[in-house]
Amino acid sequence: MDTAFTAEQDEIRRTLRELLAKRSGPDEVKAAVRTPAGYDPQLWAQLSGQLGLPGLALPASYGGVGCGLTDLALACEETGRALLPSPLLATAGLCAPLIAALGTPEQRGELLPRIADGSLTCAFAVPGGGLALALALSGDNTSGQWAGGGRAGGVQARPGDGATWMLYGEAGQVLDGHSAGLLLVAAHTGGYARSRTLLFLVRADAAGLARTRQTSLDETRPQARIELRDCPARLLGEDDAADVPEALAAVGAGAAALLAAEAVGAAASALDRTVEHVRAREQFGRAIGSFQAVKHRLADLYVCVQAARSAAYYAAWDPAEGGLALAQCLQALRTVTGEAIQLHGGIGFTWEHEAHLYFKRAAADELLFGPVHRLRAHAAERAGLFATR
Repeated sequence: MDTAFTAEQDEIRRTLRELLAKRSGPDEVKAAVRTPAGYDPQLWAQLSGQLGLPGLALPASYGGVGCGLTDLALACEETGRALLPSPLLATAGLCAPLIAALGTPEQRGELLPRIADGSLTCAFAVPGGGLALALALSGDNTSGQWAGGGRAGGVQARPGDGATWMLYGEAGQVLDGHSAGLLLVAAHTGGYARSRTLLFLVRADAAGLARTRQTSLDETRPQARIELRDCPARLLGEDDAADVPEALAAVGAGAAALLAAEAVGAAASALDRTVEHVRAREQFGRAIGSFQAVKHRLADLYVCVQAARSAAYYAAWDPAEGGLALAQCLQALRTVTGEAIQLHGGIGFTWEHEAHLYFKRAAADELLFGPVHRLRAHAAERAGLFATR
């Protein structure tokens, strides 16, 4: 196995890092999250048009770049370094691969080119805040109870006229749900007789759809509450026999690899900023970074980040290990950001300091996609470590 990155992959990393260093500093991030979209539309257009970021892992036949998950993970590592608020994860990491896996040829031909060129952003709506379970990251998703069991709860779907379905229910904590042009909604149908979970396409201007942006701990990941009141939708795929849980688990493994790369990028950036601070901050007439105790703490953080980076890169190469890599990277991010606040001293404890942007990303990601102990427990179960004889 050749673990070296190609020249093209190194160029993706370099170009994106240089652009984000100019366009997405802490002040720009804080300004972007306060816009109605929750991100900078002009920067998103530049990332889409010049770098082809949302289409990086899509086939060239659909207008994509034709690269793989590894290339997209490298891009996510750089967006994680800058805590870039963008629809990249929800659109390219979750919805695009689901459409590619389950969509009809007509749906793929209609939607994927628009995703690739950045003109269409998407959001994946899962009821009850069960995103990690739906993606089979923290448990088995085959029961479909996370989408609403029986005849009530979650989002319910019933056949309408022709190929139209009608959705009723609500979902909270939908990443970029307030601004996405297309919603991919997981809904329960069939009642008790033919209980199953299906995915539906809902246009942003559909009747009966209400979207409200929520106040979230991590402003760089905007979230929304989606309410559907007899909202018309299209079934994703040709029929209702598709193995949705299997497709979600496959997409979840890839999304975990992308999230792990993002977490590594954020942890590395938090560590770099801390090292820069302790070099400049003086106490007792010398830089605090020269004290042995501080050096030891920074050395431990460096080892923590490098170990997490190795896990993230391996997951990008083999997405089957995505959940376990995500657990390690989320824990590394939590450890590094907590230490970063401590080592910044009094200024680090002020809520407005940029160290808290990274700390809140660590806390929010673990709430959305974890917690770490559940990610590890599920990975151990899949590996058969707890099997009884």
